[in-house]
Amino acid sequence: MKKRVLEFRATMKTLTEQRNDKVSELQVIVDKAKLETRAMTEEETTQFEALEKEIESIDKTIAAETRARGLEIIEEMKDDKKVEERAVAEERAFENYIRGVVEERADVNLTAGDNGAVIPSSIANKIIKKVYDMSPIYQLATRYNVGGTLNIPYYDESTQSITMAYATEFVELESTSGKFTSIELKGFLAGVLSKISKSLINNSQFAIVPFVVNAMAESIHRWIEGELLKGTTNKVEGLSTVTQSITTASSTAITADELIDVQELIPDTYQGQAIWIMNKATRTAIRKLKDNDGNYLLNRDVSAKWGYTLLGKDVYTSDNMDTMVATKTAIFYGDMSGLAVKLSEDMNIEVLREKFATQHAVGVVGWIEIDSKVENAQKISKLVMKAL
Repeated sequence: MKKRVLEFRATMKTLTEQRNDKVSELQVIVDKAKLETRAMTEEETTQFEALEKEIESIDKTIAAETRARGLEIIEEMKDDKKVEERAVAEERAFENYIRGVVEERADVNLTAGDNGAVIPSSIANKIIKKVYDMSPIYQLATRYNVGGTLNIPYYDESTQSITMAYATEFVELESTSGKFTSIELKGFLAGVLSKISKSLINNSQFAIVPFVVNAMAESIHRWIEGELLKGTTNKVEGLSTVTQSITTASSTAITADELIDVQELIPDTYQGQAIWIMNKATRTAIRKLKDNDGNYLLNRDVSAKWGYTLLGKDVYTSDNMDTMVATKTAIFYGDMSGLAVKLSEDMNIEVLREKFATQHAVGVVGWIEIDSKVENAQKISKLVMKAL
């Protein structure tokens, strides 16, 4: 709706400007005759009447556009209301299916398959939205919500770039350039299972839908964030292929200079949205570091996204990050939009009422297709602990 509102405003602005121009032309004709203390000539009268007709036509167009826009808004409001009502009905049907209640209205019952019932997209979308809210890494990455294989081209100047140099007349210029390459994002299948106790289900006061949405989202968030940060061999790569790296002098400790070195690996043009990512234990160790003036490097900051800043940048902690252990990546730093994530929009979720009957439970299983690779290596760096 916002796009249509902007289009309507642009149209009204254009029409109003056209009308104002015509009115100005009318006034010029009248003022000229008045200045010369005479009646308008036949030619001027003809021009005046033609301009009046054009203004009248513009006024009719403005009125028509306004009426049409009003009707369009009414229809959009009706459509929004239908979507909202449908979502409420689907949520109720989802809850009733888990509780074993079948409504009289067949159109709001879930579609049953061989293994269970397929969950409406409105519920699946709530789960994905929760995952987005929970995981800053997924949120800040460059996301591609498409199915199938995706090829992303990018321009690589890491080994050679376009350069300018002094030249001599009649001497050929030497050609220099980077190269175009691409990364390929596939779709690796991953599933998550959440089981709900029938004792809870039988409690009419228990809010089943929020419980399932939160439980599924939390599980998916933890798994996706782990894959984005550490990756899996021959599956999702995530940040495991980051090339800009600093290795610590110690296998168990980090120095202030090493943190500065990691930060300085990122070009200034990409520093604006940069963040630190580390395990909470690593953050605790860094909190004790001071600069040459005795000031702590890592500070409590109520204005920061996650409560702390390090060398001027927000610090995010994740349990998926390794602690300060030999050979492990302890810290990532940079603009996370350099990481590409492809997550299929078609998240498939099913309710399994019979499979876990012997456990006095109902299962909710979700399937996604995901892949992730570094899209811009210049945007991200890492700190690796020294080997023993």
